[in-house]
Amino acid sequence: MAKYSKKAGEKVEEALHEQKEGKLKSGSGKKVTSKKQAIAIGLSEARKEGAKVPMKKD
Repeated sequence: MAKYSKKAGEKVEEALHEQKEGKLKSGSGKKVTSKKQAIAIGLSEARKEGAKVPMKKD
């Protein structure tokens, strides 16, 4: 199983919370409705901040 840092987990939790409230937007500006998409956004943000997140699968 891949190891994620605590910071990455917090970012994903934050993104899921925003998605639940209807405040999370995708890159195109549309509202995010999918949990999978919210998780992906959270991991992407964590990666940008330098958190320990395993590489994306192609």
